[in-house]
Amino acid sequence: MAAAKKPLHLQAEEYIRKLIQEKKYKEGKLLPKEVDLAQQLHISRNTLRLAINKLVMEGLLVRKKGIGTKVARQSVVSGLQNWLSFSQEMKRMGLEICNFELHVSYRTFDNEIREFFNLKGDSAPKTLVMERVRGTEDNPFVYFISYFNPELGIRSDEDFTRPLYEMLDKEYDIHVKTSIEEISARLAGRDIAEKLDISENDPILIRKRFIYDDNKIPVEYNIGYYKAECFTYKIQADRN
Repeated sequence: MAAAKKPLHLQAEEYIRKLIQEKKYKEGKLLPKEVDLAQQLHISRNTLRLAINKLVMEGLLVRKKGIGTKVARQSVVSGLQNWLSFSQEMKRMGLEICNFELHVSYRTFDNEIREFFNLKGDSAPKTLVMERVRGTEDNPFVYFISYFNPELGIRSDEDFTRPLYEMLDKEYDIHVKTSIEEISARLAGRDIAEKLDISENDPILIRKRFIYDDNKIPVEYNIGYYKAECFTYKIQADRN
């Protein structure tokens, strides 16, 4: 008995999945109009919409009324277990990352950072701070601020274009192990909007990371301000 053919909407879905892997569509070109694509595939527009809606729900396509349908920008996907550095996350996703801005300076602490590094007294030293705006070639999508424990002796003249934790491991024998994270959301505001080239009223996700080494010594207090469309936090929970 011959195997039954796949339903037309599944055939259309498979075709579109292949289509959106083409470089021109990944770079932002709109997909063909629904009427043209339906004629090309010899299916009804309703059948085509079933396929497109499925890919929209998966976050692979974005449909904008009056404009058309295009490939969604790939978002950073992070999770609870086996945490990765930003560079590792991007490498796993096959994305080549650019530094749009990189600044290193020394600053005084606010109370939250002082408590994290367990610094006592009013005469605590200033901390080394690194600021970076990062993203793909045409899309700056995250602004990082990293504060480093002053007792670890990290110098400002290091090459911070290198993967950070690789540099700490090789140059300072600091082996980061644990990341405790907090996720929140808000509107961008003027300063973050300027960094990420978005509107002040656009949503952003704020990801705080409290990084410890393998001896449970605090190493880095990191804040990442992400374009909301470019960051997904994945949680898996098992029911007992």
